[in-house]
Amino acid sequence: MASSIKAAFTKVRKKVNNNNLKQPTYKKADEQKDETLEEKNMSTKDTDQTTDDTYINDVDDWGFVGGMDDEVVQDDRLLPENTATSALKCAFIGVGGAGGKLAKAFLDLGFNKTLIVNTTEKDLPDGVDSNHVVLIPGSDGVGKDIELGKKLLQENSALVEDACRSRLGNDVDWVFVLAGGGGGTGSASSILTHALARYLKSIEAGGGVIYVVTKPTAQELLNPTIENNYTTALNDVTGNPHIIIDNERQLQLLRGKVGLLNMYPAANNSFAKLLHQVLKLANESSSISAFDSNDLEKCLKTPGRIFLGSTVVKDTGGRDIGSTLLQGSIKGSPCPAPTQGPETGVLLLLATSLMASDPDISKRLEAATAYVGGRANTLFSGIYIKDSIPGLIAITMFGGMKN
Repeated sequence: MASSIKAAFTKVRKKVNNNNLKQPTYKKADEQKDETLEEKNMSTKDTDQTTDDTYINDVDDWGFVGGMDDEVVQDDRLLPENTATSALKCAFIGVGGAGGKLAKAFLDLGFNKTLIVNTTEKDLPDGVDSNHVVLIPGSDGVGKDIELGKKLLQENSALVEDACRSRLGNDVDWVFVLAGGGGGTGSASSILTHALARYLKSIEAGGGVIYVVTKPTAQELLNPTIENNYTTALNDVTGNPHIIIDNERQLQLLRGKVGLLNMYPAANNSFAKLLHQVLKLANESSSISAFDSNDLEKCLKTPGRIFLGSTVVKDTGGRDIGSTLLQGSIKGSPCPAPTQGPETGVLLLLATSLMASDPDISKRLEAATAYVGGRANTLFSGIYIKDSIPGLIAITMFGGMKN
């Protein structure tokens, strides 16, 4: 037994020793280079066949390396970036005749990310480039028929959604939908909510959709069709953040100041500038207190009606300046007066450096902020120094209200 184990061990040891005697052979560099070249030539002789060697040795096939880093080619339909200063990346979509004319007011301010959607080209505002226009095919207006308007917009919602992607682009967080509440196309604009929400979700936007609906004048509301269209439009947007522009109030504010021909253009420009001031101030810094973009977004995300108003006070010596500022903002606003218990409130004050350095005026400004803040569950405020203004300017904003 012992002799057999010893014999097996001797056999294994001899095999190991023999393997250790075999030395590895190395080819000379020149010989290795020649063989590599020969292999490459052999792999490329047959041009009718594609081999792994051909793929590896073809430099052109590595063009994908770094390709993801190349500059992205932009769609030629993409609208220019906004030149209007704004704390938010926003776009405007005017639906119908009245909505399109209101959208032009924002376009004139430099909000180039603006589209106008209509069912007829006959009701488009003058002087608007066709790149901003989306015409719904298959009709020449809807004749104030809101059901027909909803049908057409629903059937072409993909067209509108595609226009948003190709023309507004990926750098948008908020979409303001502008519509007239008495017509058939504008009053049906809420039917686009899902399409616009899909668009914003597809570009990972951080905002949402805000509706701006005009209320017909008292005389226009005597017409049952117009009244029904407005009531329907208002009910349809109630669950979304929305702004109501009262045309009756606008006419009262402008009557005697401009002629009938320029009344609505002046009203549209006035509202556009008011909203623009809010968007612009939220982008500015302040040495006293600032209203920033996060504050603004919290207000806009709150469901319900939004109120906007502004006023200027030249005599800052009154003790009840808070009441003066609030009542002046309500009186000079194109929106219906705020209702009780708004969720959010904003008071933006623009004062001269002389006002801000006066201790008495400073106390009154603090009291004014407290007065307005007592009307809302959450108050945001900001005080900005502007020496070129004609007096103390106040901009108020309330959100989360019931109609």
